Amino acid sequence: MAESGVSGREPINLYPVNPADNNGSGTHGHVQEGDAGGIKIPAALLIDLNHISIGSIISEGRHSIFYQGLYKTMSVAIKVIQPDKTSAVSPEGKDKFRREVIMLSKIKHENFVTFIGASIEPTMMIVTELLRGGSLQKYLWDIRPSCPDLQLSISFALDISRVMAHLHANGIIHRNLKPRNLLLTEDQKKLKLANFRLAREVEKMTTEAGTYRYMAPEMYSPDTLQCAGKKHYDHKVDVYSFSMVLWELLTNCMPFKGRNNIQIVYAVAKKVRPSVDNLPKDIGILLQSCWAEDPASRPEFMVITNSLSNFLDTLRSQQITPPQVFGIEQEKKSVASDSAGTHHLMEKCGEMEGMKSRSSTPRFLSCFDDCFSNDEPKMV
Repeated sequence: MAESGVSGREPINLYPVNPADNNGSGTHGHVQEGDAGGIKIPAALLIDLNHISIGSIISEGRHSIFYQGLYKTMSVAIKVIQPDKTSAVSPEGKDKFRREVIMLSKIKHENFVTFIGASIEPTMMIVTELLRGGSLQKYLWDIRPSCPDLQLSISFALDISRVMAHLHANGIIHRNLKPRNLLLTEDQKKLKLANFRLAREVEKMTTEAGTYRYMAPEMYSPDTLQCAGKKHYDHKVDVYSFSMVLWELLTNCMPFKGRNNIQIVYAVAKKVRPSVDNLPKDIGILLQSCWAEDPASRPEFMVITNSLSNFLDTLRSQQITPPQVFGIEQEKKSVASDSAGTHHLMEKCGEMEGMKSRSSTPRFLSCFDDCFSNDEPKMV
């Protein structure tokens, strides 16, 4: 079995220090038990480390490192939790790992990364299918200053809305929906959702989680920042995050570009939103509904999917060829208190059937070069 060959890093030891831990059958006894390091995971979800080979780094984050590798003869992505010794991981980190493994194993969807298995000792690892198209974040960075084709952007948004509808139907909130956690297939025509470290089963959440520029306002407020308090929220936080991802897909600009976390928090709390002035009218209505201040006014993902499907059908029937570059980020005035919600969007879905006989060619603006700077970690 191959160890990590990444220069500048010590190889990851996939085997226990004590050789006696190997039961001689080609698997490790502690793995079969599914209860090592204080982490209880069904044994059926654990893999034999003899079949794992770790290769080069894909990307690094604060809590984990992703490697390319092999599981038997299959190319896989291997997420190694940091620190890379299970005994050094905090109880909270172990609990998040356990939840992520359980949730990954439950979800089966064409737009969801396929779970292969996990390891607990001596290193906490999650093994999934390898998506060679990279992250949506890197894809957008690579094509700047251009924007994705409008039809492709809407198709990507549909991939996201469909898998999110599936998650919510199964009682799961992702809580960290952003371009970095969306992976592309090798042909870069399809998206799959990944990274379930912060995902939780639906309940009244009170723990701050996620990346500020994509986080819903109910997850924080100026008052809670000052007193370190937390606010309650539900699955509609994912709808808000989706709106920011969709806006970024259409403009290839980061939401609230140039602001630090505190500035973003206060701007969102004061109802500042990105501009929709130069986006297609129906998409602008959808975005305003999804990022509405009141979570109850945000549509469910099934309604979002229907709206996007109708819009995409209209684009295809009219054979619209959008410009390569458009969108300039501006501060938007306060969103109207009666932002369109699920009911209004369902009405719009019906109206859009009649759009095919009318021209709906959108207006676009060129992005300034400085719109495309970023403050996210660089992908390897």
